[in-house]
Amino acid sequence: MAKPVKITETILRDAHQSLIATRMPTELMLPIIDKMDKVGYHSVECWGGATFDASLRFLKEDPWERLRKLKDGFKNTKLQMLLRGQNVLGYRHYADDVVEHFVQKSIANGIDIIRIFDCLNDLRNVETAVKACKKEGGHAQIALSYTLGDAYTEQYWMDIAKRIEEMGADSICIKDMAGLLVPYEATKLVTALKSATELPIQLHTHYTSGVASMTYLKAVEAGVDVIDTAMSPFSMGTSQPATEVMVETFKGTEYDTGFDQDLLAEIADHFAPYREECLKTGLLNPKVMGVNIKTLLYQVPGGMLSNMVSQLKEQNAEDKYDTVLKEIPRVRKDFGEPPLVTPSSQIVGTQAVMNVLMGEPYKMATGQTKDLLSGKYGATVKPFNAEVQKKVIGDAEVITCRPADLLEPEWDKLKEEAKEWAKSDEDVLSYALFPQVAVDFFKYRKAQEEKVDLTQADTKNGAYPV
Repeated sequence: MAKPVKITETILRDAHQSLIATRMPTELMLPIIDKMDKVGYHSVECWGGATFDASLRFLKEDPWERLRKLKDGFKNTKLQMLLRGQNVLGYRHYADDVVEHFVQKSIANGIDIIRIFDCLNDLRNVETAVKACKKEGGHAQIALSYTLGDAYTEQYWMDIAKRIEEMGADSICIKDMAGLLVPYEATKLVTALKSATELPIQLHTHYTSGVASMTYLKAVEAGVDVIDTAMSPFSMGTSQPATEVMVETFKGTEYDTGFDQDLLAEIADHFAPYREECLKTGLLNPKVMGVNIKTLLYQVPGGMLSNMVSQLKEQNAEDKYDTVLKEIPRVRKDFGEPPLVTPSSQIVGTQAVMNVLMGEPYKMATGQTKDLLSGKYGATVKPFNAEVQKKVIGDAEVITCRPADLLEPEWDKLKEEAKEWAKSDEDVLSYALFPQVAVDFFKYRKAQEEKVDLTQADTKNGAYPV
């Protein structure tokens, strides 16, 4: 029996992360919350991913304060975040006690649903976060990084879905970060997952390759429970399909969302001027709005392509672009065919650039390549190329345990390091993830507070506020 499809709205997180490098300020979000709260969304994704880093680094905002303000406004809608498993929101593995503290504070400050993923789909790297989320009464969703390759058969996805159910997760998300899932493959994948697990299935994709709306249509017909969409001013391109378009697509069918298009139009009108402003300032580059068919040809996410182009530019080697594109699948195969998502996409892409520039594969290897081939990121779905591994790391020990088992607890040490600036455990967590960026923010915050104190003192003395 078909049922209405549910929708997770991404405009407050992934949409602006994908199109304008996560630069949307909290003050733009707050005036429209009341209307967004009336739509009937399954959830609003509004936190995690790169929002944490960008808030502190570029917007000079406290991400925890943003979350609390959003929670105050959304009375009827669940708030959702994206978490990189043992990496939390940073770029290294953190000890279990840091992961536990982070999850506890995320839920205490207003998050209801935590989408947890690992770049290698190594479920050992999401265990701690899932347990912590369940302990705090949150909804733990495990996201599978979708990719293509010999190893990624229907059976692979079904087996991993069963393991996720056994871990105690509440739902599964197919996380198609590069827009690789084409419509009829979506039918097969959703059907397979539905036969393997009782858990609700959510689908997240990007419009990068131009097929996302059609993929959603076929996935919904195959029984997917929830899809991720973005309000039209920040939809399409490297973002998600437009919310209003998907709502209209299913109108009058058994999948009808029941959303009010007039209400959605008011929400779109709120964000439209900001889109125009971002186009004028260059923050929204028209390049990210088109279809990049190379995504399907080379299975390379849009962000990875732009990263590669800038690396080649720096070396005056832009003519090597096509050679590097052909090198990427080879490197990926040598590295055990990992999905290409942060940070594995950067590791594979950078190594491919180095192989081409050096004229000899693996003549030089980055520190991250060495860590990956030493097992420090976890297990890949296929074994590494043994010759490449030997060439890069020699006789260094390869770890086979869960990488975080080798990490000492670090919460108390971080608390001690941050004590000069931290006013709360939330501040300690900001410091844990981005030490330098957080300290710069704390200094800025202190200066702002001192300015306010001075103003208030002057006002009391009968002087004009500054």
